Amino acid sequence: MIKHEIIHCERCGTDIECKANSFTKCQCATVQLNLNEVQYIAENYEGCMCAKCLMELQEEYGAMLVATVSP
Repeated sequence: MIKHEIIHCERCGTDIECKANSFTKCQCATVQLNLNEVQYIAENYEGCMCAKCLMELQEEYGAMLVATVSP
């Protein structure tokens, strides 16, 4: 029996089990984001995302920083 809500990742549509009431056990908690990465994601998305999408967005943000710093 599922204790938590099944939702869709806002970015890719994959079904994920949301554990907002047990955040440390949620799959999204496996991705460690810094404040700037959280802000970048929040500017583009409002809902929950799977860990894969969070990692991809973290990489996207990092690549964007490198592109703006490189001559």
